[in-house]
Amino acid sequence: MMKRRICSKFTVSVFCFTLIAYAFGQTAPPKEENKREADLVELTKLDKSIKLDIRYATADNFVGRAVYPEARAFLQRPAAEAIVRVHKLLKKQGLGVVIYDGYRPWSITKLFWDVVPEDKRNFVANPATGSKHNRGCAVDLSIYNRITGKAVAMPSGYDEFTERASPDYIGGTDEERANRDLLRDLMEAEGFTVNQSEWWHFDHKDWREYAIYDISFSEAGKRNKGKSKK
Repeated sequence: MMKRRICSKFTVSVFCFTLIAYAFGQTAPPKEENKREADLVELTKLDKSIKLDIRYATADNFVGRAVYPEARAFLQRPAAEAIVRVHKLLKKQGLGVVIYDGYRPWSITKLFWDVVPEDKRNFVANPATGSKHNRGCAVDLSIYNRITGKAVAMPSGYDEFTERASPDYIGGTDEERANRDLLRDLMEAEGFTVNQSEWWHFDHKDWREYAIYDISFSEAGKRNKGKSKK
């Protein structure tokens, strides 16, 4: 039994070391086969009242500089259409969705992994396995007030690497928790799952069906032109 445990620990250690080494030396996304064809849809093309606050196209993010050349948000069509439905439900309350991020090229995920301290890497994806953002099936979002145009109060800021970012954080005000929980309830009803470290991050149920991509926003927009709505 002791030999078996030692062997098991050794195997796990070797695997982890290999994964880390692969991530640091990797220059291209991992290849996957038998995946659905990408159908990345620009959210604002489906509903112009969806608000964008693409922080990674500005210096207002944890990297401290713009990493996107333009402020655009894409998702695979089933996920994008689900976001539109959430947006329309919120409209009944004078609210709407504000998008912080959608599809993310793999090279940006690699950048995030390289610049984030090791003790904060639970907030970013390992490029060796890729991100659901890279598949076009993850979205970072919040709720905004349609009258003021401002985001509603939440227990933490976007991309805040603290315990307040947890979707189960019990602190903050009643209003902040109610807003966070409203967003979660609506998103889960549309087939999304919240990330356990980030109240703003949701993964669509179909993410396993898509490959990891490293195409630019401009290229994603070109690929989508001429495609009919499914």
